[in-house]
Amino acid sequence: MATAVFYLIDKPRFRADPLLLVCALVKKAWVARQPTLVLAADAAQAEVLDQKLWEFDDDSFIPHQIVGEAEDDEVTAVLIVPPGASTPDRPLVINLREDCASGTFDRVLEVVPAEEGARLGSRRRWSEYKARGITPSKHDM
Repeated sequence: MATAVFYLIDKPRFRADPLLLVCALVKKAWVARQPTLVLAADAAQAEVLDQKLWEFDDDSFIPHQIVGEAEDDEVTAVLIVPPGASTPDRPLVINLREDCASGTFDRVLEVVPAEEGARLGSRRRWSEYKARGITPSKHDM
């Protein structure tokens, strides 16, 4: 059964830069050898995340790319997917969009902003995942 894990940003370093949490989640997935899709909110966010993953950890390389930028989309460990791009499903999805992740996956990770007003969409997604039979849980970060 699929699960949805909501990461509620609370730590100051993640409040200052929520994409650092995304990088940490991507690194954890890479170490666990889980092919991952990161659903970016827009093309600009996809570009920023791509750059952050290059700079995030000086001691390791996380193979990643924005979908469609090279011919090896299917073998790259982490694919960053801007809206409008399509790619085959993967077991792990990190969703940065306002809508729930679609397709087939084992786990979806939702990064929830620290600002109360920005959390409304995450509450809607929580309910929608439950309605789809996906078990949600939360972690404070």
